[in-house]
Amino acid sequence: MTETNKKLDVRGLNCPQPILRMRASLKEMETGHVLQVTTTDPGSTRDIVTFCEQTDNTLLSSSQEEGDFIFFIQKY
Repeated sequence: MTETNKKLDVRGLNCPQPILRMRASLKEMETGHVLQVTTTDPGSTRDIVTFCEQTDNTLLSSSQEEGDFIFFIQKY
């Protein structure tokens, strides 16, 4: 399991809210720290991959558990 510095629960929210809240959380974090994002929006998988590619943040892992999509993102 990946060690996290902060957790963001955006379950129940749809695009673009998960990305907007994730961006705000990452702004508050230090470089190298890891954010765990939990969402129920299936579109988040594509959106978070694209966000990380465009912002040079690192998507460390992603998984799906009982309808939740869980992402670990390391801030650039």
